[in-house]
Amino acid sequence: MEQKFNLLVLRCRDIDVSRGFYEQLGLVFEREQHGSGPVHYAAVFAGMVFELYPLKEGEPADRSRLGFAVNLETDLRESLEAAGIAIISQYEVDQEPVFVVEDPDGRKVEVRQR
Repeated sequence: MEQKFNLLVLRCRDIDVSRGFYEQLGLVFEREQHGSGPVHYAAVFAGMVFELYPLKEGEPADRSRLGFAVNLETDLRESLEAAGIAIISQYEVDQEPVFVVEDPDGRKVEVRQR
């Protein structure tokens, strides 16, 4: 049986702020609401659905770590800095930099140039 990862849902304190953060990494979101469920945002890329849902009152944010390979026409470090996204740390993979940043809910996000 072949498996394919196709859905990731993040619960966020402020989905609009989180959407803006992930849009800086090149994701494009659509606003959705299923029936009487909460308004949320969904992005589809590489056969995967990435959704941002509101965090319920009193619910702790998770400590997940994410990674994105982005295709930018500009320098990745400059693009992150121009977007006001602070680089927490960096390391190299195959002599290419991987930048570690934090999303608005404190999750570590690894970003590398594709």
